[in-house]
Amino acid sequence: MGDYDVERSHGMHVVHNGPRQGPPLLLIHGSGASGALWGPVVGALAGHHHVIRVDLPGCGQSPPAPSYDVPDQAGRVVMLLDDLGLRHITLVGHSSGGYVATALAEQRPDLVGPLALISTGPSLDALLPQPFILRARLAPPVGPLLWPRRSDAMIRKGIGATTARPVDIPGDAVADLKNIKYRAFREVLRRNAAYVAERSVPERLADLDVPVLVIFGAADPRYEPSSARQYDAVPNARVEMLPGVGHVPILEAPETTSELLLGFTATAADTRR
Repeated sequence: MGDYDVERSHGMHVVHNGPRQGPPLLLIHGSGASGALWGPVVGALAGHHHVIRVDLPGCGQSPPAPSYDVPDQAGRVVMLLDDLGLRHITLVGHSSGGYVATALAEQRPDLVGPLALISTGPSLDALLPQPFILRARLAPPVGPLLWPRRSDAMIRKGIGATTARPVDIPGDAVADLKNIKYRAFREVLRRNAAYVAERSVPERLADLDVPVLVIFGAADPRYEPSSARQYDAVPNARVEMLPGVGHVPILEAPETTSELLLGFTATAADTRR
């Protein structure tokens, strides 16, 4: 994975991979996950970029925070990027991490270059009925009782319920998922829903003058795959549908995902010249 460095900044666990002088690329995970979930794509990306992975507040190895509002989470990431002195950063968000990436671009367009969203539901009406295993672990009164008893196998089964094929899940990603508390996870989900209910992601992106890449699994069981076409209304947006892939292309199709991201960043760099 190239150079490797770990730090804690503004209440977040941060991992750096690749050359510090390389073009910066920030990876933002989805609800309850951590930067470790990006493991299968980091090696390819770090060969060309200074890759930065954050554990958002309350997730992975980051401590809880007073607020999980999407703009507040984005604000913490902004402070990190300002401390690092980085500009024109490629933002990549998986699932609800795309909401944080979008909010960051809304707050500080001077920081942001290309924006890539992977399996990011564009609106609330795109959400599909969730598999029973996920609903049972979240809804009271069963959820709070099961949550502390989650085993590695249960967590792997839960992630597997969102994919369209069997996948290898990094062990550190499973361990990090155990760290988030039930109430924090529920609040993260609520705040994410509030952000997209206020205004859809395509509507927000339409106001931003940045290149956008949308990667969506054509067999996503979490969001209606056809909802990805809502992003067609965004100027400078390109939508890539991955056949036979579910909600986690990072794990299900890491080589294809890496190639799409690297091609996207290279094209955006050529456009800037």
